[in-house]
Parts: sequence; structure tokens; C-alpha cells
Amino acid sequence: MAETQFNVIKARYVASAVRADQYPPEDLPEIAFIGRSNVGKSSLINSLCRHHGLARVSASPGKTQTINFYAVTAKLPDERRLEWYLVDLPGYGYARTGQAQRRQWTRFVEEYFLRSSRLKLVCQLVDLRHLPQASDVAMYDWLKTHDLTVQVVATKADKIGRTHLARHIAAIKNGLQLETGGIIAYSALSGQGRNDLLDAIGQILLK
Repeated sequence: MAETQFNVIKARYVASAVRADQYPPEDLPEIAFIGRSNVGKSSLINSLCRHHGLARVSASPGKTQTINFYAVTAKLPDERRLEWYLVDLPGYGYARTGQAQRRQWTRFVEEYFLRSSRLKLVCQLVDLRHLPQASDVAMYDWLKTHDLTVQVVATKADKIGRTHLARHIAAIKNGLQLETGGIIAYSALSGQGRNDLLDAIGQILLK
């Protein structure tokens, strides 16, 4: 695969928030990442930014309880620098999360989606090994209903043999009823799909 023309050269943690007044004040475009608990979101973020430990990886699902903002600097082929926020949202669909906690999650995540004027793209992560869960479908439908731009990223691609990759991607497309847009198969372990995802983010930010 050809080297991406849009590459991350620096990333750092900036803030955590559960309310709009806690969002970073800088007027930078935002790319948000969301997915079911234990989908491999933190590993993907660390891989995408090539920054081990940027997002905390936990063996226990449901650990991310806040909206976490990371300031990212990317370099373009003409040496220009582009600044943006990578926004790590709490995972959804964790069965052991209490009802009150789920309501709180719904409130502050929906507030972010609906009120952030800087949000340019939502990367929804799904596990490539399985059919989309009901919560995956509900989240995708909600995002599209509210006219948010969504890029579906299928994680843990290294767990699927290349001969079965197309079949699993097709199953996710059917499960989410994707009408337009492709799915990026991503492996945080091997880096498969990293250039494709960076290029998709770059195209959005450079519009």
C-alpha cells in the first residue's frame, strides 16, 4: 500500500470532559471515535497516532467514562502542518453498566454530538470478527439520522484471514445497511488500514 499523504507527527492529551464548558477552547476541527466497549478503540488510537500509551488500553471494558480530547498535528506533502482534535468517546453497549450510568453516558455523549460545531467526522468502530450488535446498528442509525458524517472502521482485522476478509466486510455492510461509503478494515497490531483511515480523515479536514 502506498504511503499516506497525511501523517500524524505529534499527539498529546489535552482534556477530559462530561460537559460542554469543559471542552477545549481552541477552535480546531474534531474527529471523534466511538464504538462498543472492548472493540479496540484505545489500541486503534495509539496505532493511528503512533504514540504508545496515548489512550489507555484496559483489559476491562467500559473504563473510558469521559470524553477525552487529544491535540494532533499532521504533516502534509507540501510540509504544511494541520492541527485537529482526536476525540475519544466512551464505549457503548457494556452489559454491566448500570442504568443510571447509561443515562448519564447518553446525556453527555448526545450533547457532544449535537452541540459541537467543530465535529467533522465520526469514526464508528465495529469488531470485524462479528456481525454488528444491536447497539452498533442503533448508534449508526442515530448518527445518520442526525446528519453526522460517519466512517465505519472494522477493528481486529488481523484476527481474520485474508481469504475471509471480504465476506466479513460484506456482513458488516449488510448489518448496518450501509448505502454509501466503504468500510476500512483496521489492525492495530499490524497497521493494516492505517493509511486508509488517515487519508479519509485528511480528505475531511482539507475540504
